[in-house]
Amino acid sequence: MSERADLQGRHIVLGLSGGIACYKSAELVRLLTQAGATVQVIMTEAAEAFITSVTFQALSGRPVYTSQWDSRPDNNMAHIQLGREADVILVAPASADFMARLVQGRADELLSLTCLARPRDRCALLLAPAMNREMWSHPATQRNAQQLRDDGTILLGPAAGQQACGEVGDGRMLEPAELLDELVAHFQVKHLAGQRVLITAGPTFEAIDPVRGITNLSSGKMGFAIARAAHEAGAQVTLVAGPVHLPTPRGVRRLDVRSARDMHDTVLPLAAEHDVFIATAAVADWRPAALSEHKIKKEGKKVAPTFELTENPDILATVAALPQAPYCVGFAAESEQLLAHARAKLVRKGVPLIVGNLGPATFGRDDNALLLVDADTERALPADGSSADKLTLARELMRDLATRLARQGRVRAGHAAPGEPTDPPIH
Repeated sequence: MSERADLQGRHIVLGLSGGIACYKSAELVRLLTQAGATVQVIMTEAAEAFITSVTFQALSGRPVYTSQWDSRPDNNMAHIQLGREADVILVAPASADFMARLVQGRADELLSLTCLARPRDRCALLLAPAMNREMWSHPATQRNAQQLRDDGTILLGPAAGQQACGEVGDGRMLEPAELLDELVAHFQVKHLAGQRVLITAGPTFEAIDPVRGITNLSSGKMGFAIARAAHEAGAQVTLVAGPVHLPTPRGVRRLDVRSARDMHDTVLPLAAEHDVFIATAAVADWRPAALSEHKIKKEGKKVAPTFELTENPDILATVAALPQAPYCVGFAAESEQLLAHARAKLVRKGVPLIVGNLGPATFGRDDNALLLVDADTERALPADGSSADKLTLARELMRDLATRLARQGRVRAGHAAPGEPTDPPIH
C-alpha cells in the first residue's frame, strides 16, 4: 500500500510574518512537500528576524521571495506571478500587525501585496494567527479577525496553551500537522456540506467486576477516519467513541463512552438531530447480567466462575426504527461469508446500507477493504479487491454516501454535486 499524497499537484504559497512561531513553519514546509505539494515561501522583513530564508530554500527546494522589488519574474511583478501560480496562500504565522494590514488593504511589502493581488475566485487565503494572548483578545484584533472572515479569509486557530512569553492562553499557532490537515481538508470536495453526521466508533467494554470486562479488538481507526472524512466533506460531525486512545479529528465533536448502554444512551437523544447515522462501533452484543461489586478472586479455586449474560440494546436497529430516522449506515465485521452476513444484517437492522469487512484482517491495522451492500447491489472498495488506507476508503465512502443522499432527496443547501471531476482518486 502506497503512502497517500493528499496534496499531489497542489502549489502552496506559504507566507511568514514576524513571530517566534516561524520555527514551526520549517516543519510545515517539510510536511507539505511530503504530502506532494510544491511550496513557494514568501517572508516579511520581520519574519527574517526569527529564522533565515536559507532554511526554507533548503526545505522547499525553491528560492525564497522577500522583496516586492525582486526582479526574477519575467514581468518583474512577483506579487502578481506568485499569486497566479498558487492554489492557495497560507500565512503561518500571521501576526496581529499582518492581520491589521490585510484588513486595511495596505500593500507596501511583498506578502501583503501578493495576498491583495491574488485571484480570489480560485485562490483562497488562509491565516494561522500567532501572538500573545492579550494581543489576540484585544478588541482591535478581534474586530480585524471578524472583518477578515467577512472578507472571505479563512482563519485556522489560534490554539490555546503555553506561549513563548511564559503566559498561557489563546494565541498559539496551530501545530504543523494540524495545519497540514486543515490544508488537506480545504481541497476536499464538500459533498456533505450542510449535513449533520453522527458516528459511533471503537469497541465497548462490558464490566464483569471492577477490573475485568468483555470487549473486542476494534481499534476505532475506521470510525475515526470516517469522522475526519465527513468533516472534510463539509459535514457537521459528532463522534461517539468507545474506549480508544486516538486523537480527535479536527473540527469533530467527540463524546466518550464505555459500555454499550452508555453508547445507546448517548446516541438516542442525538439521532433525531442528525441527517446521517454511521454505526462503525463494534458494540458488544452481550453483557454480564450482574456486576460483581469486588474483584472476583481465584483463591485456589479449581473451577472457573460463571455468570449469566443478558443482551445489550441494539443501537443501530433502534435508531433506524425512529419515526424521523436519519439515513442509517451499519457496519458488519465478519470472519467469514461476508456478503451473506452483510445482507442478513441489512434486513435484520432495517437500514439502507451495510458496509462489510473482515474483522480479523483489519482490526488494529491502518488499511482495510470494504464491501458496500444495499438491497440490490454490492460494491467492493477498492474496486480491484485489494486494500487501501482507511482514510482513503472513508473519503470514497463519503462520496458514495453523498450520491445515495442525493437520490433520496436528502441534499441540504450548499451541498456539492457528487462526482465532480476534482474528486481525488483512491491511491
